[in-house]
Amino acid sequence: MANHKSALKRIRANEAKRLRNRYQHKTTRTIVRKLRALTDKVAATELFKSAASMLDKLARKNVIHKNKAANLKSGLAKHIAALA
Repeated sequence: MANHKSALKRIRANEAKRLRNRYQHKTTRTIVRKLRALTDKVAATELFKSAASMLDKLARKNVIHKNKAANLKSGLAKHIAALA
């Protein structure tokens, strides 16, 4: 167990950040799954904007790697382009 006041505060802060990162990551994965399931191009294009934004935000905050975000966005863009 931590002995210093600052170490206890750091433990609390880290836990809060971990939970926030986990929530945002899980929410983004859900949006990506929904987007992959869509067959309507117009709806997919609208959802892609928010998904890309969420992925960029996760990459910017180092929750996911920037290349992973780029790969996911690229794959989703290909999926939308393939829709009729």
